[in-house]
Amino acid sequence: MSSLHSFELAAADSKLIRGDRSIGQDRQILFITGFLSKRWGNKSKALAQWCEETGWGFCCYDVRGFGDSGGAFTDYTLSDWIADARLVLNMLQDGPPITIVGNSFGGWIAWMMAQECSAVEKLILIAPAFDAIGVRAREISADRRKRWHDTGWMPWDDDPVHKDWPLSWKWVEESDDYWSRRFDQVRRVKTTLLHGLQDRTIHPRTSWQFVDELLVRDPDYPIELTLKMGDHRLSGPEHLDTVRRLVLDPS
Repeated sequence: MSSLHSFELAAADSKLIRGDRSIGQDRQILFITGFLSKRWGNKSKALAQWCEETGWGFCCYDVRGFGDSGGAFTDYTLSDWIADARLVLNMLQDGPPITIVGNSFGGWIAWMMAQECSAVEKLILIAPAFDAIGVRAREISADRRKRWHDTGWMPWDDDPVHKDWPLSWKWVEESDDYWSRRFDQVRRVKTTLLHGLQDRTIHPRTSWQFVDELLVRDPDYPIELTLKMGDHRLSGPEHLDTVRRLVLDPS
């Protein structure tokens, strides 16, 4: 896409956050990718194309320690990835209003960013992985959880995708802390959660429970939950059509 150009932002540790951005009018879309996912995939490519067609701005980036951004994966935790998102939003906030599309783990980060950044007017959370690390720590066996705590490290899972990316126990502590404060200061942002009914990675009940808890606290919060047939990826043509409709909806 000819309108895209690369950018680099220096984080507090001087490591570079690298991404791509196009400048547009009326609105800009920020895509925050999922855990251990690089910034360019089916969803981000589709979003960039839609933005080019409508004349909107678009932005996506890699977190520190992964993809094209600087640093080693083991040097960073959730708070660092939140800081990365904050830096990117600081770059964007002087432009048109922002819609954040957060995918999986990026959906949780997107929610947190929308609560503190007034330039964010709309959220689309795709299979949001709320408190994913804390949930993982509670789901594994007591023995494995103790080893994680005592040694300080554990891969998310033993499958080939995850086994070479160890997580420190600090991830669990930070996840618990951020999750405990998820509704402390709620800013009303038009929000849609899109979740697959066959999702076995992040069960759709997590989205339903989140919406239910939020509406108990604020019955008029502008939030919707859309459930579709599909797994965690939600990357088929019919799913991308749904995302497109949600992104381009002017309301």
